[in-house]
Amino acid sequence: MAKRIEDYAMIGDGQSLALVGLNGAIDWLCLPRFDSDACFAALLGRPEHGSWELCPQVPAEETRRRYAGDTLVLETEFRTEGGACLVTDFMPIREGKHSSLVRIVSGLSGVVEMRTTLRARFDYGRVAPWYSREEGVLVGRIGPDLLVVRADIPLREEDGTISAAFPLAAGQQVVFCMQHGDSTASLPPALDAHALLRQTKSWWLDWISAFTRETPWPDLVRRSLITLKALTYMPSGGILAAGTAGLPEKPGGRMNWDYRYCWLRDSTFTLTAFLNAGFDGEAKAWLQWLLRAIGNSPEHIRIAYRVDGGRHMQERWAKWLPGFEGALPVRIGNQAAGQRQLDIFGEIVDSSHLAEQAGLDRNGWEMEIERRLVEHVEKSWRTPDQGFWESRGRPRHYVYSKVMAWVAVDRFLKLKASAAQSDPALRTRLERLRAAMHAEICARGVAPKSGHFTAYYGTRRVQAELLLLPLVGFLPVEDPRISATIAEIERVLVQGGLVRRKRAPLFGGEEGCFIACACWLASCMEMQNRHQEARAMMQRVADIANDVGLLAEEYHVPRQRLYGNYPQALSHLAFINAALGLSGGTYQRGGG
Repeated sequence: MAKRIEDYAMIGDGQSLALVGLNGAIDWLCLPRFDSDACFAALLGRPEHGSWELCPQVPAEETRRRYAGDTLVLETEFRTEGGACLVTDFMPIREGKHSSLVRIVSGLSGVVEMRTTLRARFDYGRVAPWYSREEGVLVGRIGPDLLVVRADIPLREEDGTISAAFPLAAGQQVVFCMQHGDSTASLPPALDAHALLRQTKSWWLDWISAFTRETPWPDLVRRSLITLKALTYMPSGGILAAGTAGLPEKPGGRMNWDYRYCWLRDSTFTLTAFLNAGFDGEAKAWLQWLLRAIGNSPEHIRIAYRVDGGRHMQERWAKWLPGFEGALPVRIGNQAAGQRQLDIFGEIVDSSHLAEQAGLDRNGWEMEIERRLVEHVEKSWRTPDQGFWESRGRPRHYVYSKVMAWVAVDRFLKLKASAAQSDPALRTRLERLRAAMHAEICARGVAPKSGHFTAYYGTRRVQAELLLLPLVGFLPVEDPRISATIAEIERVLVQGGLVRRKRAPLFGGEEGCFIACACWLASCMEMQNRHQEARAMMQRVADIANDVGLLAEEYHVPRQRLYGNYPQALSHLAFINAALGLSGGTYQRGGG
């Protein structure tokens, strides 16, 4: 039976992640990094494209799963006619060069006939390693990659596939471990799986203990924070937009992007979430990653970077993969990284302003970058761009892009430590620029008759990113133009209690509702003192998370399914920010 996106749970080690299906199959894993080639790619194809199955030989009568408390240790319980067993999956936090994936299967009752099949297929499902037996274990090598597979039971290898079948009685345990390293290096030492299990649980519990805020949705907020940490490349502090590539935003459609990169647009959302949740260290690490990635040339800035700050992610099609539910093409890399998007300048300077509010240390290097960014905005803010949703059509004068260009200038002027405070001529010039920008946006970005802000100059259509205008402080929520914008979005974009990013097409297939947009609307409702409606909207989002608290990019209301890349950082960020905002006493992007 084909799996749905919500059938997957995530485990990770701070540098990569794996998706584990409800049936016990690991169908997605990229090694050694999040943005490396996948060695398990069955998520976008079939088992022969790379997977690791560990499950009863006959389909289970009942399957239940959960995380072991507030950790990233996954527990899946299978019940069959003959008995029950528990599979514990985790990846120990990586401290050296080796990545490890540990699977422990424990008999709970009766006897369960189990099987395992491990098909590592590198280059996104195309090439198997060459295996040999060394030092009593199976060792696979292919190009730069080394795999070492250990188990408590005999394993058979044939044509690049490792398998075993075994009975599991109550009280018995079998441990499997797959380690990855450099193919020219010596083999990694054997692991103490049970000690690592205890350490991994303790690591996650210690980390999440910093979160003490009260919220109506404590479980999902904690799980969202853990998910963000799991999407963080710990050596650099960069945070992925999502853990996957090629999952469709539209069922069977062509909108199948690679999101395993770090988007500058997420910067202020991320900083706000970490600061409000009490994770100042993560906030500082993200801001430092951001500034390192930019360098000193704002005219060459990209909208997204690799997890280490690298700039290149050429887009190509994996034509040998049949795609998730047949959605083609499967794209690897993302050409949108080179688009012109004016809003990112506002996101960066807004992040600096928020960091200053929170008391994070700043230095002369940061202040010089901020000045260069704002001077670049001064020259370029009137140019069209691709907009918040990274349109691959012709550039337009998107209103949100213009607003965020205004935010860049506004926040720079509000920074207590910036060149604007020591250079009166610069300050005067930028104050005039800020006023001129605001005036133009209000003149050209508002529909004449209905009085609401529009997606871009010259249209009367709305898009959901306009909900962010009051949240970034462009105008107060009581302003008639903001009120009209919120009302128009509710009229034309709300579907099934969630929010579409754009109006649905009259003909053809629909993409899902963009989950983050519902959280933005909930925040607007709260600002309008519509408290019950705001909480109802947030509860609707909480209800569509899967059984282990994960959210994708979109939710398709007619199909009642999650769609898009997964787990999606922006969905979890938006939920955290809205949930904490509804609880009061938070740092706000608009300075409130």
